Amino acid sequence: MCLTISRALRVASIAAQKYVHYQAQLPDRNAMPILSGNYLLKVYLDGDTAKLAFTKRVLVVDKRVTIGAQVQQPYDNQLLRSHQKIQFSVDTKELNLMSPQQVKVLVMQNNRWSDAVINKEPVFVRGHLLEYNGEQDFVFPAGKEYRWADLQSFRFESDRIVKVDRTTEPVIVTVKTDQPRNSFSYINFQDRNGYTEINCTESVNPWWQSDYAWVDFSYQPSDLLAMSGKQLHLIGELTGNQTSDSSLMQFDATAGKFVKRLLLKQGYYSYTMALKDLRNPLAPLDVSQTDGNYWETENEYCILFYYRSLSGRHDELVGISQLNSRMGMR
Repeated sequence: MCLTISRALRVASIAAQKYVHYQAQLPDRNAMPILSGNYLLKVYLDGDTAKLAFTKRVLVVDKRVTIGAQVQQPYDNQLLRSHQKIQFSVDTKELNLMSPQQVKVLVMQNNRWSDAVINKEPVFVRGHLLEYNGEQDFVFPAGKEYRWADLQSFRFESDRIVKVDRTTEPVIVTVKTDQPRNSFSYINFQDRNGYTEINCTESVNPWWQSDYAWVDFSYQPSDLLAMSGKQLHLIGELTGNQTSDSSLMQFDATAGKFVKRLLLKQGYYSYTMALKDLRNPLAPLDVSQTDGNYWETENEYCILFYYRSLSGRHDELVGISQLNSRMGMR
């Protein structure tokens, strides 16, 4: 499928930085998926497939199952106060299911695909009801509430902004240096779980009236030293919720802290800082040293249920469920 968005554009107004805002709505008459499942949206510049601008995951759901889920404390006493467990059941009466081998399950926390738990077997099969309740299955480190940076105004500096240098173009915004929080008791506050909200307090339409800025993030470890065998990453929607060159923070030995500069549009940014173990690349990201893990933390979870018919050639996405560790299913 190919969708042209060259006509759906707005030239930036008011903003000091000049840019063009493009938009597209899916599905479109020229881009109508006929199969459910996982898709990768690729955006190219000038219609040239050699000029890949960015990619975005798209899920197409043909809802044919019902998922009931809840977040609870793990059975393991060692994980009781630091982790969260997802327990759920799936009603498959609308499927021609002959074997549990025809289905796959994926559960992810706060939209982080890299840390998703995939394809655990159901513990019980009761007729058309599949129950996923293994003691060690779908258990996630709970982390702590996300950090934030309020960049909705470059005139009035929010409480976590140290400085706005307006002598440069674009302006440079320095965010207050983040510190380890793993030794602090859990404090409840409302966060955005890594999501970004584009907004500007001085404009009517933030999409083409907001400005851009270079934003400097930093993290200072307690010992002012780099972490051997590990990388520190800035994780959230602002870096695609994945580890890459865009999320990797560099250690400044002179300052004794990790630094990262990103070009960001005005808005509210929610993020966390996590360690990647270079000796075990398949291990999930670890926030135990930066934030700690606390059962009470509010997290978002998404359950994806896939089915392949006996004659099928691909995995159909036939169920999705979103739930919150405090408010339950949505």
